[in-house]
Amino acid sequence: MGVYDRLERALADVRKKTDFVPKVALVLGSGLGGYADEMKVEATVDYKDIEGFPVSTAPGHVGRFVFGYVGDVPVVCMQGRVHFYEGYDMEDVVLPHRLMKLMGAEILFLTNASGGIKTGFKAGDLMLITDHISFMIPSPLRGANVGELGVRFPDMSHVYDPELSDVIRKVGIEQGIGLKEGVYLQTKGPQYETPAEINAARFMGADAVGMSTVCEAIAAHHAGMRVVGVSCISNLAAGISPTPLSEQEVLDAGKMVAKKFTALVTESIKRF
Repeated sequence: MGVYDRLERALADVRKKTDFVPKVALVLGSGLGGYADEMKVEATVDYKDIEGFPVSTAPGHVGRFVFGYVGDVPVVCMQGRVHFYEGYDMEDVVLPHRLMKLMGAEILFLTNASGGIKTGFKAGDLMLITDHISFMIPSPLRGANVGELGVRFPDMSHVYDPELSDVIRKVGIEQGIGLKEGVYLQTKGPQYETPAEINAARFMGADAVGMSTVCEAIAAHHAGMRVVGVSCISNLAAGISPTPLSEQEVLDAGKMVAKKFTALVTESIKRF
Protein backbone atom coordinates (compact mmCIF):
# COMPACT_ATOMS: atom_id res chain seq x y z
CA MET A 1 0.00 0.00 0.00
CA GLY A 2 1.32 3.44 -0.93
CA VAL A 3 1.94 6.19 1.60
CA TYR A 4 -0.98 8.30 0.43
CA ASP A 5 -3.33 5.30 0.47
CA ARG A 6 -2.31 4.66 4.10
CA LEU A 7 -3.00 8.29 4.93
CA GLU A 8 -6.44 8.20 3.35
CA ARG A 9 -7.36 5.05 5.28
CA ALA A 10 -6.10 6.57 8.52
CA LEU A 11 -8.06 9.76 7.86
CA ALA A 12 -11.21 7.71 7.25
CA ASP A 13 -10.77 6.02 10.64
CA VAL A 14 -10.36 9.40 12.36
CA ARG A 15 -13.42 10.78 10.59
CA LYS A 16 -15.51 7.88 11.94
CA LYS A 17 -14.90 9.37 15.40
CA THR A 18 -14.74 13.13 14.74
CA ASP A 19 -15.16 15.64 11.91
CA PHE A 20 -13.08 18.25 13.79
CA VAL A 21 -10.93 20.37 11.41
CA PRO A 22 -7.84 21.82 13.10
CA LYS A 23 -5.82 24.86 12.09
CA VAL A 24 -2.81 24.09 14.29
CA ALA A 25 -1.20 20.70 14.93
CA LEU A 26 0.69 20.50 18.23
CA VAL A 27 3.15 17.72 19.07
CA LEU A 28 3.86 17.29 22.78
CA GLY A 29 7.30 16.00 23.70
CA SER A 30 8.48 13.85 26.62
CA GLY A 31 7.23 15.19 29.94
CA LEU A 32 5.04 17.81 28.24
CA GLY A 33 1.95 15.70 27.56
CA GLY A 34 0.02 17.36 30.38
CA TYR A 35 -0.58 20.40 28.19
CA ALA A 36 -3.53 18.63 26.56
CA ASP A 37 -5.40 19.04 29.86
CA GLU A 38 -5.36 22.81 29.27
CA MET A 39 -7.36 22.52 26.05
CA LYS A 40 -11.13 22.69 25.66
CA VAL A 41 -11.36 19.10 24.44
CA GLU A 42 -13.92 18.14 21.80
CA ALA A 43 -12.76 14.60 21.00
CA THR A 44 -9.91 12.11 21.41
CA VAL A 45 -8.74 9.29 19.15
CA ASP A 46 -6.28 6.66 20.38
CA TYR A 47 -3.53 5.76 17.91
CA LYS A 48 -4.36 2.07 18.40
CA ASP A 49 -7.82 2.68 16.96
CA ILE A 50 -6.42 3.85 13.61
CA GLU A 51 -5.64 1.09 11.12
CA GLY A 52 -1.93 0.60 10.50
CA PHE A 53 -1.01 3.49 12.79
CA PRO A 54 2.20 3.43 14.86
CA VAL A 55 1.72 3.34 18.64
CA SER A 56 4.04 5.23 20.99
CA THR A 57 6.02 3.15 23.50
CA ALA A 58 8.18 5.95 24.94
CA PRO A 59 7.86 6.86 28.65
CA GLY A 60 5.50 9.78 29.24
CA HIS A 61 3.81 9.46 25.83
CA VAL A 62 0.08 8.68 26.12
CA GLY A 63 -0.50 7.81 22.47
CA ARG A 64 -3.58 9.63 21.22
CA PHE A 65 -4.85 12.62 19.24
CA VAL A 66 -6.66 15.25 21.27
CA PHE A 67 -8.98 17.59 19.35
CA GLY A 68 -10.09 20.87 20.87
CA TYR A 69 -9.56 24.59 21.22
CA VAL A 70 -6.79 26.79 22.53
CA GLY A 71 -8.65 30.06 22.92
CA ASP A 72 -10.67 30.19 19.72
CA VAL A 73 -8.10 28.29 17.64
CA PRO A 74 -8.99 24.71 16.60
CA VAL A 75 -6.06 22.44 17.47
CA VAL A 76 -5.19 18.78 17.05
CA CYS A 77 -2.67 17.70 19.63
CA MET A 78 -0.43 14.63 19.51
CA GLN A 79 -0.24 13.51 23.12
CA GLY A 80 2.79 11.34 22.52
CA ARG A 81 4.82 10.85 19.35
CA VAL A 82 6.56 7.81 17.90
CA HIS A 83 10.32 7.70 17.45
CA PHE A 84 12.68 6.05 14.98
CA TYR A 85 14.42 4.29 17.89
CA GLU A 86 11.20 2.42 18.74
CA GLY A 87 11.80 0.30 15.66
CA TYR A 88 9.41 2.00 13.27
CA ASP A 89 10.30 2.84 9.70
CA MET A 90 10.68 6.56 9.05
CA GLU A 91 7.47 6.43 6.97
CA ASP A 92 5.64 5.42 10.16
CA VAL A 93 7.37 8.05 12.31
CA VAL A 94 6.08 10.92 10.16
CA LEU A 95 2.72 9.37 9.26
CA PRO A 96 0.90 11.23 12.10
CA HIS A 97 2.21 14.62 10.97
CA ARG A 98 1.19 14.03 7.37
CA LEU A 99 -2.20 12.84 8.62
CA MET A 100 -2.69 16.07 10.61
CA LYS A 101 -2.02 17.97 7.39
CA LEU A 102 -4.80 15.98 5.70
CA MET A 103 -7.08 16.72 8.66
CA GLY A 104 -6.73 20.39 7.72
CA ALA A 105 -3.87 21.66 9.89
CA GLU A 106 -1.84 24.46 8.30
CA ILE A 107 0.70 24.95 11.11
CA LEU A 108 2.81 22.34 12.91
CA PHE A 109 4.02 23.36 16.38
CA LEU A 110 6.70 20.89 17.47
CA THR A 111 7.91 20.52 21.05
CA ASN A 112 10.44 18.15 22.56
CA ALA A 113 12.79 17.46 25.44
CA SER A 114 16.49 17.81 24.67
CA GLY A 115 19.97 17.83 26.11
CA GLY A 116 21.58 21.26 26.30
CA ILE A 117 24.92 21.74 24.54
CA LYS A 118 25.31 25.51 24.33
CA THR A 119 27.24 27.19 27.12
CA GLY A 120 24.83 28.84 29.53
CA PHE A 121 21.94 26.46 28.91
CA LYS A 122 20.47 24.78 31.99
CA ALA A 123 17.72 22.29 32.77
CA GLY A 124 14.34 23.99 32.58
CA ASP A 125 15.25 26.44 29.80
CA LEU A 126 12.97 26.71 26.76
CA MET A 127 14.70 27.05 23.39
CA LEU A 128 13.10 28.34 20.20
CA ILE A 129 14.35 26.10 17.38
CA THR A 130 15.80 28.28 14.62
CA ASP A 131 17.29 25.52 12.47
CA HIS A 132 18.18 21.85 12.69
CA ILE A 133 20.78 19.21 11.84
CA SER A 134 19.85 15.69 10.79
CA PHE A 135 22.61 13.48 12.25
CA MET A 136 22.84 9.99 10.74
CA ILE A 137 19.04 9.57 10.45
CA PRO A 138 17.32 8.54 7.21
CA SER A 139 15.29 11.20 5.44
CA PRO A 140 11.50 10.80 5.74
CA LEU A 141 11.39 11.71 2.04
CA ARG A 142 13.53 8.73 0.98
CA GLY A 143 11.93 6.51 -1.63
CA ALA A 144 9.20 7.36 -4.10
CA ASN A 145 8.01 10.94 -3.70
CA VAL A 146 4.48 11.40 -2.39
CA GLY A 147 3.44 13.87 -5.05
CA GLU A 148 0.08 14.54 -3.41
CA LEU A 149 2.00 16.14 -0.51
CA GLY A 150 4.95 17.93 -2.06
CA VAL A 151 7.78 18.13 -4.58
CA ARG A 152 10.64 15.68 -5.02
CA PHE A 153 13.38 18.10 -3.92
CA PRO A 154 11.94 20.56 -1.38
CA ASP A 155 13.95 23.62 -0.36
CA MET A 156 14.96 23.57 3.34
CA SER A 157 16.39 27.09 3.66
CA HIS A 158 13.66 28.16 6.09
CA VAL A 159 12.08 25.09 7.67
CA TYR A 160 11.11 26.99 10.81
CA ASP A 161 8.71 29.76 9.85
CA PRO A 162 10.25 33.20 10.58
CA GLU A 163 6.91 34.93 11.16
CA LEU A 164 5.61 32.30 13.59
CA SER A 165 8.99 32.24 15.36
CA ASP A 166 8.70 36.00 15.86
CA VAL A 167 5.32 35.48 17.50
CA ILE A 168 6.90 33.08 20.01
CA ARG A 169 9.78 35.48 20.65
CA LYS A 170 7.38 38.33 21.44
CA VAL A 171 5.28 36.16 23.73
CA GLY A 172 8.43 35.01 25.54
CA ILE A 173 9.54 38.60 26.11
CA GLU A 174 6.09 39.70 27.31
CA GLN A 175 5.90 36.82 29.78
CA GLY A 176 9.47 37.19 31.02
CA ILE A 177 10.31 33.61 30.12
CA GLY A 178 13.92 34.20 29.08
CA LEU A 179 13.47 32.17 25.91
CA LYS A 180 16.70 30.80 24.45
CA GLU A 181 17.29 30.19 20.75
CA GLY A 182 19.35 27.64 18.91
CA VAL A 183 19.94 24.80 16.47
CA TYR A 184 18.53 21.37 17.34
CA LEU A 185 20.25 18.14 16.28
CA GLN A 186 18.44 14.80 16.02
CA THR A 187 20.21 11.51 16.63
CA LYS A 188 18.88 7.98 16.14
CA GLY A 189 18.82 6.98 19.83
CA PRO A 190 17.72 5.32 22.01
CA GLN A 191 21.07 5.53 23.78
CA TYR A 192 22.14 8.95 24.96
CA GLU A 193 25.10 10.48 23.19
CA THR A 194 28.73 9.99 24.23
CA PRO A 195 30.83 13.00 25.25
CA ALA A 196 32.74 12.68 21.96
CA GLU A 197 29.49 12.76 19.99
CA ILE A 198 28.38 15.87 21.88
CA ASN A 199 31.70 17.54 21.03
CA ALA A 200 31.11 16.65 17.37
CA ALA A 201 27.58 18.07 17.57
CA ARG A 202 28.90 21.29 19.08
CA PHE A 203 31.50 21.52 16.31
CA MET A 204 28.71 21.15 13.72
CA GLY A 205 26.81 24.04 15.28
CA ALA A 206 24.21 22.27 17.44
CA ASP A 207 22.93 23.92 20.62
CA ALA A 208 20.67 21.07 21.78
CA VAL A 209 20.31 17.40 20.97
CA GLY A 210 17.45 14.91 21.03
CA MET A 211 15.83 11.92 19.33
CA SER A 212 12.88 13.44 17.46
CA THR A 213 11.55 16.52 15.67
CA VAL A 214 13.92 16.98 12.70
CA CYS A 215 12.39 14.21 10.59
CA GLU A 216 8.92 15.49 11.50
CA ALA A 217 9.80 19.06 10.50
CA ILE A 218 11.19 17.86 7.16
CA ALA A 219 8.04 15.86 6.33
CA ALA A 220 5.71 18.70 7.36
CA HIS A 221 7.67 21.33 5.44
CA HIS A 222 7.64 19.06 2.39
CA ALA A 223 3.83 18.85 2.73
CA GLY A 224 3.46 22.63 2.79
CA MET A 225 2.87 23.13 6.51
CA ARG A 226 4.31 26.12 8.35
CA VAL A 227 6.59 24.74 11.06
CA VAL A 228 7.70 26.15 14.39
CA GLY A 229 9.39 24.46 17.34
CA VAL A 230 10.27 24.86 21.01
CA SER A 231 12.60 22.54 22.90
CA CYS A 232 12.62 22.01 26.65
CA ILE A 233 16.19 21.65 27.88
CA SER A 234 15.73 18.71 30.24
CA ASN A 235 19.37 18.17 31.13
CA LEU A 236 22.88 19.06 30.07
CA ALA A 237 24.28 16.70 27.45
CA ALA A 238 26.88 14.00 28.04
CA GLY A 239 30.31 15.34 28.96
CA ILE A 240 28.67 18.54 30.24
CA SER A 241 26.35 17.04 32.84
CA PRO A 242 28.14 15.91 36.03
CA THR A 243 25.61 13.08 36.52
CA PRO A 244 24.49 10.12 34.37
CA LEU A 245 21.60 10.90 32.02
CA SER A 246 18.21 9.28 32.68
CA GLU A 247 14.59 9.14 31.51
CA GLN A 248 13.45 10.45 34.89
CA GLU A 249 15.43 13.65 34.37
CA VAL A 250 13.44 14.31 31.22
CA LEU A 251 10.07 13.77 32.89
CA ASP A 252 11.06 15.87 35.93
CA ALA A 253 12.15 18.75 33.69
CA GLY A 254 8.75 18.66 31.97
CA LYS A 255 7.04 19.14 35.32
CA MET A 256 9.43 21.94 36.22
CA VAL A 257 8.66 23.98 33.07
CA ALA A 258 4.97 23.11 32.85
CA LYS A 259 3.67 26.52 33.92
CA LYS A 260 5.82 28.65 31.60
CA PHE A 261 5.56 26.11 28.78
CA THR A 262 1.76 26.22 29.01
CA ALA A 263 1.73 30.02 29.00
CA LEU A 264 4.12 30.27 26.03
CA VAL A 265 2.33 27.69 23.90
CA THR A 266 -1.17 28.91 24.70
CA GLU A 267 -0.55 32.59 23.94
CA SER A 268 1.52 31.79 20.84
CA ILE A 269 -1.20 29.58 19.35
CA LYS A 270 -3.82 32.24 20.00
CA ARG A 271 -1.72 34.71 17.99
CA PHE A 272 -0.97 32.28 15.15
